[in-house]
Amino acid sequence: MRADRLPQRGVIIAEGVNVVQRLARSPYRIRAVVGVPAKLEALAPLLAALDVEAYEVDKWTLSDVVGFRVTRGVLASADRPPPVAAESLIAAGSRFVVLESINDYENLGAVFRNSAAFGVDAVLLDPRCADPLYRRSVRVSMGHVFGVGFAVLDRPWPASLELLREAGVRLLAMTPRPAATPLARLSPPSRWALLLGAEGPGLSDAALAAADEWVRIPMADGVDSLNVATAGAVALAHLTG
Repeated sequence: MRADRLPQRGVIIAEGVNVVQRLARSPYRIRAVVGVPAKLEALAPLLAALDVEAYEVDKWTLSDVVGFRVTRGVLASADRPPPVAAESLIAAGSRFVVLESINDYENLGAVFRNSAAFGVDAVLLDPRCADPLYRRSVRVSMGHVFGVGFAVLDRPWPASLELLREAGVRLLAMTPRPAATPLARLSPPSRWALLLGAEGPGLSDAALAAADEWVRIPMADGVDSLNVATAGAVALAHLTG
């Protein structure tokens, strides 16, 4: 398993004022903050309330210290929390996004940002997904990954989807296949889980077979699919509208 895949331990890195603010307002415990003067000044009231160590550096030193080019002027480190059981999230919610083999950090972060925007209760990931708390995913999510509960479905995939079905959650699989129900015709159930697959291959045949219903977004001729985060946003807008 690659080091950037689930499960992970250790330190979380947040970049940018907005992301650090969301981290500070979450249950995640900040260890320290380092940044250029203007960014630390913007965060000063929040950091003072949390009694967090803040280190002021120039932009060149900041990039040298962390080992990559920092363009947002501030970084925060935080402790990674213990994993959450999928069962507890399923019991407490009614709107879910389920991801299969999403290993692009930008797409993963965008899915979390969309999930926060449309009031999704939790995101559930198969074991092959990338780590939502990896630095680039955190950045693209604009820190919303800290506010959306998530867990790994760590039983054999896709048999683990039975956890949702047993809880009365209807499994809606996004696919461009012609046999799928056009999104506009879908009547949202009271409890649902939207299944999204990786960019390119989409959901596996096994995941599609495990779903209760297939759903598609009708498109113009010559276009068969959207970016996974975009497709998810379109579907979530319908399901929550």
